[in-house]
Amino acid sequence: MKIPRLYFDTSVFGGVYDIEFIEITKEVNQLTEKYIQEKVVGETSMDECRHVACATINKVDYLVSWNFKHIVNVFRIRGYNAINIKNGYIPLDIRSPKDIIINEN
Repeated sequence: MKIPRLYFDTSVFGGVYDIEFIEITKEVNQLTEKYIQEKVVGETSMDECRHVACATINKVDYLVSWNFKHIVNVFRIRGYNAINIKNGYIPLDIRSPKDIIINEN
């Protein structure tokens, strides 16, 4: 069984100041702005959008978060993925930690 690639929503976005990371950081920021412009979430949710954008661009299998208001929310997920598809990215699977724990019982 393939081990899934997971993205947990803890990151630092200072890459725009580092030559090595500037291009990918610009891509993340552009996708983040589209989530805000398309009103998936409000401007105060910029950090949450960055997590979604990073996970999308890096093609992780799951973005895992306890944030049910701005990330793990069926309406937000639909919005994020509509923008992802419109911009040539694959849809992102967003789950809570509870959803990814394997229960062997």
